[in-house]
Amino acid sequence: MQRHTHGLILSGSRVRKTFVSWDDAEADREWKCLSLLATHAPGIAPRPISREFDGDAPVVVMERLVGDPLPLEPATDEQIEALGRTLRRVYAVPLAWIKEAGLPERRFGPTVIADALRDAVARPSDLRECVDPDLVRRAIDGASAHLATSDAVPLPRLTAMGIADLNPANVLWDGTNCRLVDFEDGGLTEPAFELADHVEHIASRMASVYDPQGLVAAVGLSGEETNRFEDYRLLWAIFWLTMLLPGNGAFARNPRGTIEAQADHVQELLIYRERDRTVTGPAARNNRSGN
Repeated sequence: MQRHTHGLILSGSRVRKTFVSWDDAEADREWKCLSLLATHAPGIAPRPISREFDGDAPVVVMERLVGDPLPLEPATDEQIEALGRTLRRVYAVPLAWIKEAGLPERRFGPTVIADALRDAVARPSDLRECVDPDLVRRAIDGASAHLATSDAVPLPRLTAMGIADLNPANVLWDGTNCRLVDFEDGGLTEPAFELADHVEHIASRMASVYDPQGLVAAVGLSGEETNRFEDYRLLWAIFWLTMLLPGNGAFARNPRGTIEAQADHVQELLIYRERDRTVTGPAARNNRSGN
């Protein structure tokens, strides 16, 4: 989901965000998310100030926050705990208020990701540019087989609001608190789905920024939610495998060998899940996942 969607002008205590892409209501998503957080969880995201236009391009003017983006290195325990507190406040925004605001489902949300991934893995790909085409092909085939199983995807839930893109650059750390920016992909979701997306984001995972179990504990997922988190992690790992395929922008932006590392990761998660299925059985997994 690394897209060039906006330009920023920082001026004093304000940020002027001009959208260069708005075909999925990015500016509207941003405004609604920031407005909801300003009311129900003030202080963890920019306070929205005004909506404008620069020609045809929508503009959102917002408060400028203090703090520096998380570096591409493992986050400290203190940072993980602070991020968990912040995300809990996001997820606690009342669902009735989210629906009343008309906030749609987040981009690549729980109800659409499975079909999107099935389409992505089914598309022909020329893997000759890969360092190890056979490895990538095995991962794609494994992903395709997994997505064809009846219990590949938990029954979707839309229970909370999420930021969607928790690239470490979107987390501002001031030494005590974590604040969040860039909500243009945000919307209705569920916490387990969001956390899986966050830990599997290619920028954070390759640098081991978020400790998966540490972040799950900091947010306070239940045991059943944690099982759903693990299922969703595999889906997001497959998402990044498809994004890194030759012909896609992420393939060109990342160092050679990145897709092979992702293919290894997908296969590891597939093996882990198959072992889990063997121990618990498909029926048990269906019950645990809400299917």
